[in-house]
Amino acid sequence: MTRSMRRTRTLQVAGAGAAALLALSACSSSSKSSSDDSSPSSGSTTSSAPKLSGTVTVFAAASLKESFTTLGKEFEQQHPGTKVSFNFGGSDTLAASITSGAPADVFAAASAKTMKTVTDKKDEAAAPVTFVRNQLEIATLPGNPDKVASLKDLTKSGLKVVLCDKTVPCGAAAQKALDASSLKLTPVSYEQDVKSALTKVELKEADAAVVYKTDVHAAGDKVEGVEFPESAKAVNDYPIAPLKNAPNAAAAKAFIELVRSAEGQKVLAEAGFLKP
Repeated sequence: MTRSMRRTRTLQVAGAGAAALLALSACSSSSKSSSDDSSPSSGSTTSSAPKLSGTVTVFAAASLKESFTTLGKEFEQQHPGTKVSFNFGGSDTLAASITSGAPADVFAAASAKTMKTVTDKKDEAAAPVTFVRNQLEIATLPGNPDKVASLKDLTKSGLKVVLCDKTVPCGAAAQKALDASSLKLTPVSYEQDVKSALTKVELKEADAAVVYKTDVHAAGDKVEGVEFPESAKAVNDYPIAPLKNAPNAAAAKAFIELVRSAEGQKVLAEAGFLKP
């Protein structure tokens, strides 16, 4: 092969190599451009949850007052522009209001039986979920001057005892515990919710009342608590549900999520509620 032919061959090889490098470079650039185009830009492909606003109205059992009030303040801090409005009372009274058309977003009852009043009318927007449980305890005057040590002691002559009405979850649970012990008790009054029963003892208008552990806990040194084994046979499940005609359905859902979250469960546990 002559020198001229070798030189021509060398140039051809070099040219082919350069072309290959250009092709590779173009592919790399195209691949990078394609990759860049498919990558999400700052927030362009992610959808944020809608901002909550307005008032969320919560109907809740009286025994939830302290813990739900705390959670309501937390909800308002997490969602600026919202307000949580509570209606606390006897679960049966609240259920009757809901089925009669009272505007509310969330219902938290002190028993599954009471919640059933609402679900039977199909006034719930989603199936109720148990979020805590609660157990009974005897509340006595500070220092327990009457030496109440058992459920049977409440039947002693001359002792003024208060119970929740039998239609209210705390009253139904107390009656269940009494029946399990074959005890008969005639109280000086039946109260429409657990807070009213506890108040009778706090004001020294009664010597003792059968209430929830959470209420004894909330009362602090205003009463003294006495546990009794029969309470284990009358533990109440607390269900919560969004309501069908909720004026603020989005906030209702968010409030229930907070109640069921680890943060919400911590607040409820600190108040004395049991895990669901």
